[in-house]
Amino acid sequence: MDLIASRKYFDIRYWGAVAAVKFGSPHINPGGSVTLTSGIAAVKPTISWSIGSSICAAMEGFTRVMALELAPVRVNIVCPGLVKSNLWDSMNATEREQLFDTFTQALPVRWVAAPEDIAPTYLYLMKQSYSTGQKVIVDGGALLI
Repeated sequence: MDLIASRKYFDIRYWGAVAAVKFGSPHINPGGSVTLTSGIAAVKPTISWSIGSSICAAMEGFTRVMALELAPVRVNIVCPGLVKSNLWDSMNATEREQLFDTFTQALPVRWVAAPEDIAPTYLYLMKQSYSTGQKVIVDGGALLI
């Protein structure tokens, strides 16, 4: 594990979200909300994903605390499973397609989401005025396998 690279991921994914909430929350309109992003790695860890799992878990904890501290502003989090996004661009194309094919065969929905498949979850949480401190898992059934 490269500690410098690991800190970089925490800086981007966790501390970036903290900064966005810190500096953005004073400007939220009445009835507005904050919707953050995590991932199922917080509840379904995978070998070699110690940093990713830790960041996801930290994001979920941060969401719950912010829901209390920023009330009445609502704060929720979306936890996607595998998504065909640029997150996987560092893999060579063959390995990436093999990953997606493996998940396609294993997932109960039999396909891997694209970002536009996850986007309605963010809209739901922004519009759902009675939800705060909650996570919504959108994983194609990955937690079931």
